[in-house]
This record gives sequence, C-alpha cells and structure tokens, in this order.
Amino acid sequence: MKPSKPVMAFCQSEKIKSGILWISQSIQLLEGIKEPERNGGERVVKILLEMVLREVSLAETLADAEEWEAARGHLERAAVMINSGVAVEALRHLTQALSQVTNIGQRSMTQLRTEGLL
Repeated sequence: MKPSKPVMAFCQSEKIKSGILWISQSIQLLEGIKEPERNGGERVVKILLEMVLREVSLAETLADAEEWEAARGHLERAAVMINSGVAVEALRHLTQALSQVTNIGQRSMTQLRTEGLL
C-alpha cells in the first residue's frame, strides 16, 4: 500500500469515528425529548448518518474499499433502524461500526509507524 493510502485511511477513520460518536450521543438524547421536537432530532440524526456514510464512501475511494465494507454494513443497518423509528436499536450497530473503524485506524497507524512516517 502506498503511504498515502494509510494516511487517508487514518484521517478518514478519525472523522468517521467522531461522526459515529455524535450520532450515538444524539440518539441517547432523543430518549428524553418529547414530540414534536423528537421528530426534528430524528431528522438531524438521519442527516448526520448520511454525512458519515458519505465519508465512508470517500474512504472506500481513497483507501482499500474492502476494509470499509463491514463498517458500511453496520452503518446501513443503523440507518434502517433509525428510519424504522427504533433509533435506540441502532446503537448496537453504531457500536459495531465504531469498532470496525477504530480497527482500520489502528492498522493504518501501525503501518505508518512501521514505515517510519509517524
């Protein structure tokens, strides 16, 4: 892998991890919000998830697409849960996506250290 690929994978993993954490925290906050504000909150969560999925698409383009498949799958399952009105159920999938993305970031950082770039 060229040095640019692990650099891009690491950068994207950090952005995507942040997004996943924001989405997870937002979903937890939704539990204490009543209608109609809850509907607005759910729309914000959906928008954030769409943004994270776009970042995953960018990561697939810039780095190895295969690495990101599992994370994308978990995020897409989370989207289904959110769109179905059971956003709390999406937390499990978001946690699994976060784990996948963290692993990608760790592998990228290890490769950069091995190559003396970090």
